[in-house]
Amino acid sequence: MYKGTLSKRVEVFIHIIYWLLMGYFTFVKNLIQSKNFIPDLFLSTYMIVFVLTFYFHYFVVMKLVFKSFQWKRFFVGVLVSYLFFTGSRWLLEQVISDVLFHRINYTNPTFFKYMEDNLHYSSMPVILSSLLWFVIYFIRLLEYNQVILEENKNTEIKFLKAQINPHFIFNTLNNIYSMVYFQSDKSLAAIEKLSQIMRFTTYESQKEKIKLADEIEYIKAYIELEQLRHQESAFIDFRIETENISEEIPPYILSPLIENALKHGVTSNEKPIIIELRLEDQKLNFKVINDIAIQKKDKLGGIGLSNLRKRLEIHYPQKHQIKVVNQNNQFTAELEIELR
Repeated sequence: MYKGTLSKRVEVFIHIIYWLLMGYFTFVKNLIQSKNFIPDLFLSTYMIVFVLTFYFHYFVVMKLVFKSFQWKRFFVGVLVSYLFFTGSRWLLEQVISDVLFHRINYTNPTFFKYMEDNLHYSSMPVILSSLLWFVIYFIRLLEYNQVILEENKNTEIKFLKAQINPHFIFNTLNNIYSMVYFQSDKSLAAIEKLSQIMRFTTYESQKEKIKLADEIEYIKAYIELEQLRHQESAFIDFRIETENISEEIPPYILSPLIENALKHGVTSNEKPIIIELRLEDQKLNFKVINDIAIQKKDKLGGIGLSNLRKRLEIHYPQKHQIKVVNQNNQFTAELEIELR
């Protein structure tokens, strides 16, 4: 069974609280009302058998029953606990007490009468033991399910990140290949920028969250790499309106919108791609506006942006929105995130 935060120490503490309450409401209260503070011999033996049956059922029967649950196993387990209670009580009250104190609880009972009478008395420890076991079991089960959900989320995030890196590297290497093929003097600078980006990919992208400043530096390096590939260098207008660049966000949460614009948009100094980043009152607004190339069909799709949607659902459920407007040959993609 999954232990989680409900450790053995906590479980023991729960049992102590349980027995204190049980002792007060069942035994102590009855003793006070009867004004007899010394328990009767057979009340004492019943308490001993009660506790023995309780923990026999708790540690042995319930563990075996739920190792591979079947209703048949459950009812057989209840029967075994009943027989354990009856046998223990017979041994203690009819044999040992007779030897030690020359007293017996039942005088010449028939076998069936004794079994029938103890069916009632054995039900309480078996039922209470089952209830306490179920309470602890379901607490651990809820914790376990939460851990599984968290692990699945982390696994999906790692998988999505693993998709981002090859996607970006594939595109960038194709660009650099073109520069080298045409013997561009920008090839070395492009390789240097790629090296800077790869350092970010290797170290920063492995973190769950990074500073907004680091994401901005990555975007700038990506833009500079694209500028080296084109004849014009002022086709991107990057505007930042925030002083709190230490705010943390997941890596690669902004760059897919830029990649989409560069892939489908017009790249010219006359019609630059506008990138606006604003952060105010824990609300991040990131907008990318680009004119649509006639020969290209602009859309919010592909690996990067599909990936972005999934990661936003994981990191910011019900706290994000992606707006897309395609009008008058101009494409606008806007991302809004509530960081708190």
